[in-house]
Amino acid sequence: MDIGVSESKPHHFTVAEYYRMTEAGLFAENSRVELIRGEIIDMAAIGTPHFVTVNRLTRLLVLAVGDRGIVSVQNPLRLDDSSEPEPDIVVFKAQADEYESGPPTPDDALLVIEVADTSLAYDRSVKAPLYAESGIADYWIVNVQGRTVEVHRTPAGGHYADVRTARPDDMLTSLLLPGVALPVADVLRQSAGGWD
Repeated sequence: MDIGVSESKPHHFTVAEYYRMTEAGLFAENSRVELIRGEIIDMAAIGTPHFVTVNRLTRLLVLAVGDRGIVSVQNPLRLDDSSEPEPDIVVFKAQADEYESGPPTPDDALLVIEVADTSLAYDRSVKAPLYAESGIADYWIVNVQGRTVEVHRTPAGGHYADVRTARPDDMLTSLLLPGVALPVADVLRQSAGGWD
């Protein structure tokens, strides 16, 4: 009897299994992982340009959004049963219980932002199709090194039909939050000494 070697395939996890592994302590408390298409992905370490930009964007958005939404920083966004990324920033619809009754879904996301210092290719090739498939209407990639912001809109068939690049002289406007506008120069501002 000939016993052939079967083709090995990775095991894909559900969100429920991912949470059970977390609760069982399979990941260190400070692990930076997220569930993407059923696979547990290690996230890049956060460097100074990244965290400074996230902090700056958070401050700008909290002031601009006010009580019209909830600015959520590096928290899970459940897209489906096999994907729960942790975007750098999501502005969710305002909800009285602040989502204590259940996790926010793509329908609750008014704006999703990833800050790309070393993750630009990943944010474009993996995150953008994932967010488009989930119907995220407004997705921004802040390209720290390139000093631009890519604005992705009109999700269709796993991609964004409308992608434009905003430069430091441009203004970023939110698609789903009328009146929320941020100068790109304010988002990408860098200290005179640069980043270490």
